Amino acid sequence: MKDTLNVGLIGYGFAGKTFHAPVITCVPGLKLAKVVERRTDRAKQDYPQVEIVRDVNDLYADPELDIVVVTTPSTDHFTFARDALLAGKHVIVEKPFTVTSAEADELIALAKARGLVLSVFHNRRWDGDFQTVREIVRGGKLGRIVSAEFRWDRYNPYPAPGRWRDSAAPGAGVWYDLGVHFLDQALQLFGTPKTIRADIRTQREGVAADDAFDVTLGYENGLSVRLYSSLIVRTPGPRYRLNGTNGSFVKYGEDPQENALKAGGKPSDPGWGRDPEANWGTLDIMQDGLRFTGKVETLPGAYQNYFANVRDAVNGAGELAVKPEEARAAIRLIELGLQSSREGRTIEVSL
Repeated sequence: MKDTLNVGLIGYGFAGKTFHAPVITCVPGLKLAKVVERRTDRAKQDYPQVEIVRDVNDLYADPELDIVVVTTPSTDHFTFARDALLAGKHVIVEKPFTVTSAEADELIALAKARGLVLSVFHNRRWDGDFQTVREIVRGGKLGRIVSAEFRWDRYNPYPAPGRWRDSAAPGAGVWYDLGVHFLDQALQLFGTPKTIRADIRTQREGVAADDAFDVTLGYENGLSVRLYSSLIVRTPGPRYRLNGTNGSFVKYGEDPQENALKAGGKPSDPGWGRDPEANWGTLDIMQDGLRFTGKVETLPGAYQNYFANVRDAVNGAGELAVKPEEARAAIRLIELGLQSSREGRTIEVSL
């Protein structure tokens, strides 16, 4: 066990700068030591203690580096993660894990063979609203849940030119970018679905990748889970809606951590991850013959807990929370969703 694990970051674009560096630097026992930037020194400006390297091989060759975090565009996740594992490093991969489930299988086998920790940054498990939903589901407050809807509504009708997420590159588009979060959350809450039916499409002009999806997961017990996203929704619907035999839970608004990170905040800030009361969800249930309606305070979000868990797993002090096999299951559902959308039919799920 090491008191401090040295971390190297591959890439300092939106994900590396916004979601990884400011959170890693707030976790005790982790030190952001090196960042790969090909042309700029932005990470050095933000974190003077960090060493900037131009070549990723400088990370792999550093014997003092313990963990490599891959924050490149999705198309390149497999290559960088594979090379880091081959170099004997523990690896965190920004979601989506890989473009294909076959790539995920290869990385999982490699990590096991080398005795290394491999995890995927499914940070949305540590969104306060999802944490709250999970406790409501676990507590059985809604009775038998018959339907659920997860929505990611945003308004961005005119895409900025040159964004790789809007390109035709493998792994681009909102189904990989946002859909994989909802798939991971559905798997965590309800397990593996029996069927998937997907409508994955492009709504905006000048975009090569998909930018909207409407996907339904069917379960053996009759549960139906709808996952929806569009970038042309001016008035958002509820983020989560769950309906059960005892009643419903409805939650509006997005977790505040992303906007706080974009504004330069850090998890060490007072009140981190706390949802404003106006966004607390509403629970409306029947219990013991009485109707109860009220607000449910959102649990605080905590992206730092993801990195703390990886730290503990590397040190042998805890079980890994986001296992690569779980992330691989979400990628397989991505593939099946794309197949369903292409063929216009419901697909039986086989992970």
